[in-house]
Amino acid sequence: MATRRDELAEAATDYALEHGLIGLSLRPLAQALGTSDRMLLYHFEDKDDLVATILRTTSERSVRSLRALPPSPGLRYAVLDLWRAVTTGPQQRCQWLYVEAAALGLFGREPYATAVKETNALWVLAVAAHFRGVGLTATAARRVTLLVDATFMGLQLDEQLDSTAQQRRAVRDLADAVEARWGRRSQPGKA
Repeated sequence: MATRRDELAEAATDYALEHGLIGLSLRPLAQALGTSDRMLLYHFEDKDDLVATILRTTSERSVRSLRALPPSPGLRYAVLDLWRAVTTGPQQRCQWLYVEAAALGLFGREPYATAVKETNALWVLAVAAHFRGVGLTATAARRVTLLVDATFMGLQLDEQLDSTAQQRRAVRDLADAVEARWGRRSQPGKA
């Protein structure tokens, strides 16, 4: 059974996904949630605890979404399926929130630095499991995850600069390169 804190965390996450983290203020957030800033602070230690909880909740949603993907028929498709998942629908908003938090965390701002490190560890495990699903070894899956995740992050950061067609072409090229390097080691349905 969900606690009031859990309910507020989910609603605050929805709000942050819509409005972003930069400039997040407790009063407008509380008003949007139908409560007061004092009640938010009753359920969360402080604003940093609330932000860290939002980031964890977003990460949990992202990991659930990734785990819910149907199995990919091969490594190339696993890369393409992952890109489609992180750039559409609710998952895209989760990615943008992560990018915001990661940018702030790069400068050592808390709670962003710590929360991003924690949530990224969970995300990497889920992405590696996605690639293990097409038969990669644990070592190969970790290497592919590092390459693919870093490339996707770069493409998402440059989204405003690059056209969608350029991004799709870059992802197809990445999928082809990953398939050429590691594809012979993978067999769909075998882990």
